[in-house]
Parts: sequence; structure tokens; C-alpha cells
Amino acid sequence: SLSFAGATGGLAAQGVPGPFLVVDLGGGSTELVRGTDHVEAARSVDIGCVRMTERHLVSDPPTADEITAATRDIDAALDVAESTVPLEGVSALVGLAGSVTTITAHLLRLTAYDPERIHLSHAPVADVLAACDDLLAMTRADRAALPYMHPGRVDVIGAGALVWRRVVARVVDRAGIVEVITSEHDILDGIALSVARRPC
Repeated sequence: SLSFAGATGGLAAQGVPGPFLVVDLGGGSTELVRGTDHVEAARSVDIGCVRMTERHLVSDPPTADEITAATRDIDAALDVAESTVPLEGVSALVGLAGSVTTITAHLLRLTAYDPERIHLSHAPVADVLAACDDLLAMTRADRAALPYMHPGRVDVIGAGALVWRRVVARVVDRAGIVEVITSEHDILDGIALSVARRPC
């Protein structure tokens, strides 16, 4: 719930209506959280970028067979998540954590990592999907050469891009969203926000 509060804290000021789907794409797992003013449903599934890299995407670059197997795994996990977290009626998809912010840096063609450009940016779905495909197809050397790429993310961003691509495509299918929002704010910002809102 604190990740949800941190990620959605600035959306009201932009006039973005709920319900929101916040997706925290981590290393070991990915969490999907739906809500407007508060969390209404949440589910964590074991499709983080590190886990999917180790399980499937071992070649450089990943092979078609590896991508197919990973996609099958991701889609099955999203089926499980969707049994708890309904995607129909979602007004805004908000992604957070390093894979999503790196994908956003790529589609924005940043010359250096810039949190202010990334935070609460709105990107057309087609641009997000294209950025995911691009990063997934790159070699490790190509990814390492990108000016905004954190060294610790070079080996796992391909899997992160594939997970995010499948999430975005599914929310488009279920809810008809046309853009994706990226948040630099997560659980620490949620804690700060909850403290700020607490009555004295």
C-alpha cells in the first residue's frame, strides 16, 4: 500500500483519474496493485527481471525460443495476478522500479539518466512497446553502451522489458489504455506521504 501511495501521490495534481494499476517490477517478483484513493486489490507474482533472466533469457541476445518460453511463463503468472486484481476499467497504468524507468529513459532517448524527465512522464503505448522490443533484442554490449543504463541493470533489462511488454499489452487489451505513466516514487515516498497526511 505504501508503494501504491508513493507511485500515485503526484497523479491527482496532474488531473489523472483513477482507478490506477500500479506495477512494481522488481528483481524477484512483480507486484500489481489496483486502487484509487486506497489499495483495492493486490497480487505479487514471481516474474521479476532477475528471476526471468536466470530462468529463461540466458543467451546474448536472447533466442526466439527463450523469449517464447519466458512469455508463456509471464502470461501464466499474469493470469494468476488477474484472478485477484481486475484489469477492466483501469484508467491509468503506472510503472515503477528500475526496469520501467530504464525503458522510459530509452524511449525518451535520454543522453543521461534524468529522474526529473522520467517521473510522471506519459508515453504512448506504441512507444513503450517499441522500447521494450528494442531492449530485448540488444546484445549485452549494446545495452551497456546506453548512456542512461545502470551497470547493475545491463544483464536483466531484457527480461524486465519483456515482463513490462506483456503487462502493458494485457492492460491495453483489458482496459483500452493509450498511454503509460512512469513513477520514480515507490515505497519510501509512500512512507513519507503517509506521515505527511497523518493528523498532528
